[in-house]
Formats: sequence, C-alpha cells, structure tokens
Amino acid sequence: MTMQTTNTVLMVRPVRFTYNAQTALTNTFQNNASADAEQTQNLALAEFDGFVKILKDNGVEVIQVFDTPEPHKPDSIFPNNWVSFHADGTVVLYPMLTENRRWERRRSILELISTGFQINNEIDLSHYEAENKFLEGTGSMILDRENKICYACLSPRTHTEVLKDFAQKLGYRTVTFTSLDANGKEVYHTNVMMCVAKKYVVICLESIKDEKECENVIFTIHQSGKEIVPISLAQMNQFAGNMLELHNAQGESLLVMSEQAYKSLNQKQIEQIQQYSKIVYAPLYTIETNGGGSARCMLAEVHLPKK
Repeated sequence: MTMQTTNTVLMVRPVRFTYNAQTALTNTFQNNASADAEQTQNLALAEFDGFVKILKDNGVEVIQVFDTPEPHKPDSIFPNNWVSFHADGTVVLYPMLTENRRWERRRSILELISTGFQINNEIDLSHYEAENKFLEGTGSMILDRENKICYACLSPRTHTEVLKDFAQKLGYRTVTFTSLDANGKEVYHTNVMMCVAKKYVVICLESIKDEKECENVIFTIHQSGKEIVPISLAQMNQFAGNMLELHNAQGESLLVMSEQAYKSLNQKQIEQIQQYSKIVYAPLYTIETNGGGSARCMLAEVHLPKK
C-alpha cells in the first residue's frame, strides 16, 4: 500500500556548498550572503549535521551520503530535485535546468540505496534536458501519494510535457497552476509554496493569482479529504511552505521544517498542524539564504520496499 509518509530519507552531506549563480537566475529566494566560500561551507555543514541529529533524535532513519569535491556541485545538499523513490520499487531521475546540478545524479548513490532497498524499475527523464524541458523532482511536484495527485506550479523548471510523461508513467493525475511571489515573479519550485501531508495541506493560496486555478486547487485538496492550512506570501518567503511530513519509528507524524519557517507561523497555524503532527525544526539560515531552499529540499524520501 502506498503511504503518504516514510520514516527514511536520503541526505547528501555537502563538501563545497555555496551560492549557485546558475540557479539564481530562476530562484528569487537565493541571496549571495557571503564572499567567503569556505565560511559558507563550514556554516552550512554545521547546519546540515545539526539537522541530521534532530531528525535521528526524533526517530527518522537518515541515509547520509557524502558529496564529492569534483565536479563542483554547489546544490548537492538538495537531492530531492534529481531523484524520487516510490513504493512499487520505482526510481525516477529528473531533467535539471542548470548544468552544474546535472552532475548531482550519481549512480553510486542509487547503488548504495539498493543495498537496503528494492529497486524494480528505473525511469530516466533526464533526456529532456537536450530539448530544454525540465522537471526538478519533488521540488517541481508535490505528490499526494495516497490519492495519486500531482500538484505543480509551472515555471522554467517545470515543463508540462515532462510533467505529463511522469504522470502517465506513474499513474498520477496533475493539477497545474501558476504561482507568483510578491514581486510578480514565478515561484521556481512548488515545494516552496505548498506541502501535502496525510491529513492537511500547507499552502500559499495568495500566490495563485488566477481565480479559477486557485478554486481548482482548493476543490482538489478538499475532495481528497485534507484540511487547508493557509500561509501568507511573507511566510512563504520565510520557507513556511517548504515542509515535509515524515513519521518516526513509532508511526508518529512529524512535520519537518526550518527554524525560520517555524518562527514565521502564528499560533492558529501551529495549533492546526499540531492536531495532526509533532513539529520538528532546525536552524538552516545559511543554507536557506545562499541555496534558496530549506528543510524539505534537503530530504529525498525513500518509499522503496525494504529488502
């Protein structure tokens, strides 16, 4: 049976994390905060290790892989964009917009995963890169795994043709829309404005300016039996949409986020979430500022069957 959550995640420990000028062209959440690359890496590494410890302390199983120094992969800390793992044993590889992110697809990582988990099928969509069509994994798509619904805001990183191909191959129906930030720029990844959990959805409805698209998203969420936890554009900018529901070894629901995201929430939102999940958060300020991604981006959920 397909479950919405897992208690196992893949994380990639950075060796040369830094601001990525290639991705900054389409990611308005990025900010080149430090000219000192070594300092940025050291601060990000401390945040990464602290996050791993918090997850493990809360009963999450973390498969930790070390990045390689060459070629330089400034965003390797965000593995959920190039790979996804599914309950039927399928692994999907994705086409990435920027060249230095394509190097993140490492066969050795899949080989490591396969020592403990069953991989029955591999779907490689990376050939779309030759056509300049992209779909950056569970950054581009928010999957309601139980109901087989794929939510996606369209952007330079999320192309309708690749999305359709993914949906057909994995049996999902798609709900597409355009999401805009406070300056009217397209939101680069759906996972910064939306999080689908088992019983609720955290979403920045304010960012969906088209009334019919917004109504369709709300209707689909309600039809799937989930409660909506709305967040504002300001909260989205503090990564309150970049959350992921996991469960621990005891089956307890955990909603994982950054400290910045948690601090942006109001009491009503916290109480809404806590009806269903324990909130788990970690300070990720360096990673968020320079990388333009947060807690959810750092976690590639492993839904594969165990060997």
